[in-house]
Amino acid sequence: RGAVDDKAMGAVFLDLMIRLKGERGFKPKRDLVLALTCGEETSNRVNGVDYLLQNRRELIDAAFAINEGAGGLLAADGKKPLVLQVQAGEKIHQVYSLTVTNPGGHSSRPVPDNAIYRLARASLKVEQLKFPLELTPVVREYFRVTGPTLGGEIGTAMTAAARNPDDQAALTTLTADPSYNNLLHTTCVATQLDAGHAPNALPQSAKATLSCRVMQGTTPEQVKEMLDQAIADDQVKVEIVRRRNGSKPPELTDEVMNPVRAAAAKLWPGVPIAPSMTAGATDGRFLMSAGIPTYGMSGMFAVSGESNAHGLNEKIRVTSLYEGREFLESIVRAYTK
Repeated sequence: RGAVDDKAMGAVFLDLMIRLKGERGFKPKRDLVLALTCGEETSNRVNGVDYLLQNRRELIDAAFAINEGAGGLLAADGKKPLVLQVQAGEKIHQVYSLTVTNPGGHSSRPVPDNAIYRLARASLKVEQLKFPLELTPVVREYFRVTGPTLGGEIGTAMTAAARNPDDQAALTTLTADPSYNNLLHTTCVATQLDAGHAPNALPQSAKATLSCRVMQGTTPEQVKEMLDQAIADDQVKVEIVRRRNGSKPPELTDEVMNPVRAAAAKLWPGVPIAPSMTAGATDGRFLMSAGIPTYGMSGMFAVSGESNAHGLNEKIRVTSLYEGREFLESIVRAYTK
């Protein structure tokens, strides 16, 4: 666990800082700060970046930040690099709860109004809920650059959607692929259930947790309203769990991108560079909200879907790890000249 998310990039940056620290004659023209923080995936309890921004901002204040969130796309055979990605923005990870309560009772006397059954019906309605499709400028540009290189049915659909965001046939093709469906609209999926208090008693409560990935420009309250409308049951209480704020995507300036272009031309000649939006959540959300432009880039390539982040067989290619090491060192040295 963590091979790609995010031990690889953490190890690369730690290795780089150790080598730069010991390198005779290395004198950066600007501060270079490495922040290794906790809580990126458990931020309901504590988040290191948020804490530093709130309490010790001077330790990490910066003109911009390099973060996880994007790598590169390999062809299906795993040999040909197709596109290098630079993350410019991310969806909001907002958690919601669905709760049903009733008096309960002895299980020998079933009643029609069962909290578990009511919650199950509500959960099925969430499964069927389709949020409006939306092609953001960043995703549209990613499709424009990636489509011709990727080719095939998906590549053709990307090109068509980039040309005409209302092309329903192209959007249908893209939403059928989990790797691209999540870039096109808000998604909500049930991730946890908690119900009942004894095997021989009718449940007095039933609760489901929803993990929603909300498109930039959509508020958590708007998603809650859509959930309420879809469930259409006043006995099911929909609540926002620890409201999250979104942020605007950072501008891809020449100061940031020129070193990326130079490193990419050396390592992967002819491979295009495309902005991307991650459907996951990173600590970049805190930095961006604090006014620090944050870009996700690692230079670590993978076939679509193969890394299986958060899964039991999470993995990264050895070649990709070392290419990413060279790429990140190149851009860091360029940023500090």
